[in-house]
Amino acid sequence: MDVVVLATRNEGKARELRRLLESAVERFETLQDHPEITLPPETGSSYRENALAKALAVNEALGLPALGDDSGLEVDALDRAPGIYSARFAGEDATDAANNALMLQKLAKVPSEQRTARYHCALVLVRGKDDALEVEGICEGRILDAPRGTGGFGYDPLFLPEGETLTFGELPSSRKDGISHRGRAAAVLGRAIRHGD
Repeated sequence: MDVVVLATRNEGKARELRRLLESAVERFETLQDHPEITLPPETGSSYRENALAKALAVNEALGLPALGDDSGLEVDALDRAPGIYSARFAGEDATDAANNALMLQKLAKVPSEQRTARYHCALVLVRGKDDALEVEGICEGRILDAPRGTGGFGYDPLFLPEGETLTFGELPSSRKDGISHRGRAAAVLGRAIRHGD
């Protein structure tokens, strides 16, 4: 594809998506390039609905292919919260640090073996009216009792993926990209784009 507009204001997501899809897309634009665009509020009941709404809004405004991403962390001991509310777990304008602090507070009395969790990502590429590619990816793991590493963003320093000894905050991006929820979803999307699906 020639160009895709990333329908996100989250620089961490935009950075990852550029890296993950660089073999399938020639050029990326972000909402930094289009400050006039307002994304719709995340009122969907699923990651897919939120990702689709973002991509549709940007595609309709610009007439260019747009990629929406919605993702979240689901913690079993918290009944799969924060889920679609992950970015605003500690409040509407919460920082990563505030969200992580609240996560640790809520899990303070939960033993390590009961801290199972997963990252879930939905990517929706809207290329035009009635033309949307939708993919999802999941990465299982658990939440640690203290953050480790300064890489990534969001809950990455607390999330230890299954089978790994390093958190998403410690893993090099080359390794994280191969196993993360966003990496898995983007791999499927990239193949679909390259094959002309």
